[in-house]
Amino acid sequence: MARYTGPVCRLCRREGMKLYLKGERCFSDKCAIDRKNYAPGQHGQRRSKQSEYGLQLREKQKVRRVYGVLENQFRTYFKKADRQPGVTGENLLVNLERRLDNIVYRLGFADSRAQARQFVRHNHFTVNGQKANIPSMQLKVGDVIQLKEKSKDSLIIKQIVEGLGQKTPPAWLELDVENLSGKVVALPSREDIDLPIQEHLIVELYSR
Repeated sequence: MARYTGPVCRLCRREGMKLYLKGERCFSDKCAIDRKNYAPGQHGQRRSKQSEYGLQLREKQKVRRVYGVLENQFRTYFKKADRQPGVTGENLLVNLERRLDNIVYRLGFADSRAQARQFVRHNHFTVNGQKANIPSMQLKVGDVIQLKEKSKDSLIIKQIVEGLGQKTPPAWLELDVENLSGKVVALPSREDIDLPIQEHLIVELYSR
């Protein structure tokens, strides 16, 4: 499955804000934004006024990078959201939030979405007791995510499990620390998505 494999700190610098792509590193003094708060490249420190198209493009790129999806996949998400009843921009964000890798991250089973994606691909979780190794899998209300028994022996997962519960998951998810599982108790609403996103700019971009 295609994915971005380059340096992720460049992505945060390009968007001019923390996207929290490297987990705990983003909260330390090693964060690239804290050290070099300008875009990468030889012209990164040049200040220029952005056009309306430029603002729309940056917003789309920011959301793509936060959720770790490539362009064609993101366009598919938008087309699906546009066909659904309701507000297209909100539908888009809700569909992205319902990805399995995002839910694993939101529950606290991974320090970043990239790590959650890797855990899912390596078969560390089940959904409703069934094998689930597709990061883009869309979960629905009532679905239960469970950490596999054999995965508890992994050193990195042991470290994450020790800190499980320190971060409060969003209201639409329910975490069971004792059983190392989580449940989707409702569909996420726009208020539940705590990201600085102006989704109307993305809709305007694709409506051109």
